[in-house]
Amino acid sequence: MGDRDADSSADDRSPSSGDAAATGILRAFVEAVPTPTLACDPDTLAVRAANAPAADLVGHDRGTLTLMGLPDLGETDAAVSGEPIADVAGAASASGSPDSNGANAGVERFEWDLRLGDPGLRVDAAVHTATIAGSEWLVVGLSDATARVAAEAERDGERRLVDALANTVPLALFRCTEEGTLSRWNDRLAADSGYEPTSLSGRALTSLFDEATRDEVSEALSRVYRDGEAVSCEARLLTRSGERIPYRLSVGPVTDGDRVVGAVGVGEDLTEASLREERLAVLTRVLRHNFRNDLNVVTGFTGRAIEAVDDPDLVAELERVVDTAERLLRLGETSRKVERLLSQRPSPRPITLAPGVDAAFESLDQTLRARATVDVDVPEGLAVSAVAFLPEAISELVDNAIRHNDADDPRVRVSAAELPSESWVSLVVADDGPGIPPAERAVLTGEETPLDHASGLGLWYVNWIVTAGGGSLDIAESKAGGSRIELSLRAAEREPPEDGELFAPDEFGDGA
Repeated sequence: MGDRDADSSADDRSPSSGDAAATGILRAFVEAVPTPTLACDPDTLAVRAANAPAADLVGHDRGTLTLMGLPDLGETDAAVSGEPIADVAGAASASGSPDSNGANAGVERFEWDLRLGDPGLRVDAAVHTATIAGSEWLVVGLSDATARVAAEAERDGERRLVDALANTVPLALFRCTEEGTLSRWNDRLAADSGYEPTSLSGRALTSLFDEATRDEVSEALSRVYRDGEAVSCEARLLTRSGERIPYRLSVGPVTDGDRVVGAVGVGEDLTEASLREERLAVLTRVLRHNFRNDLNVVTGFTGRAIEAVDDPDLVAELERVVDTAERLLRLGETSRKVERLLSQRPSPRPITLAPGVDAAFESLDQTLRARATVDVDVPEGLAVSAVAFLPEAISELVDNAIRHNDADDPRVRVSAAELPSESWVSLVVADDGPGIPPAERAVLTGEETPLDHASGLGLWYVNWIVTAGGGSLDIAESKAGGSRIELSLRAAEREPPEDGELFAPDEFGDGA
């Protein structure tokens, strides 16, 4: 009986010793893994071993972990997908027998929120079965996914915001890959082109335009990719139904360091604008042609009437008719210049100021020019950034200064100087005349009322030329009591080209 008790005691101790040995091997295996790892009982999901990285990640010491079940580690016992952790673990257990290396080929992967709130903790988990020390275990690998998920959520939020803004803008917006194919676009581009959004993906941007203008789009893209600069062009969008739509494209580079990796652009349907411009141009030409011809008839007949009558009072009245007709003719001429300026949409370029002033005087009516004494003080080499119509603005100011001065010897001074900031140049036209009427000034300050309109387009024309180059216009009283008009012009950032020519007034013709 004593022997039986001894044997029984030995039998009772034997399993305990075996379990301890197996547990030691399991813990040694888990400790050897450098990343956060747990080993669980596949039947109960109780945690049997955890390494130090796992304890640090989940925020429990290893002793506490071995008293917990796998589903107890998180604030929720379900994966982010909604599947219970127990079901995921069960799927890993049932996914097949371990291979020759002791690991099961089937791995269940899921995301799991171990801690909710701020700061939260989300992990990427991978569960598979492995045979260790002759027993099967669930091995759970963990990695911190919190930063990645937060970054993805931020990117998704930004993308949703960008998409919402893109679909709010009444223009077509798009992005092209490095190869010039569409990768993103808003609803407006799909609507303009007539293509289903899915069919635009991977389509070459140039393929959306007709053969006659496709090369212009291709050249614009080439400049963006080659030179890294923003480019605009006009082409005809070829819709899916075959309609050709006048279109303006503005495309710019997307860069990664010094390398252009794509392009972004804006497209605008010009159909309404083109029709409006065409109709206004026809209306303007017809009105101007009839206006000028009829006024020439008026001045011609009135001139003959002046020669035929002897009554001084009647002669004075007829001369006033001629003066009025000539003023209207000048108004028509200025409207022609305004139309030309608006249709050309010139861009600023470096212009040497002294030759520009000379060109302004050459375009003046020489009979008018001979009536006045004009002093010019414009330093040589002074260059500004302005549109090529600048000489016409200067000519308009000098013409007004002489024409509206009743003195026997009108005096006009044109001077220019670089301002202390070195970013601006001041060009001043001053005279000793009666000054500019308040109504004329009110046009440029926004104070004009419906009952007090300005009489001409001259100052408007000057202002539009100056502001088109990024400058400004200021009206004050001169020291002689007349008007002092100052043009603040941007200083040129580069030297004007040696072969650069100023705009010639007859370059585009009258068009009437």
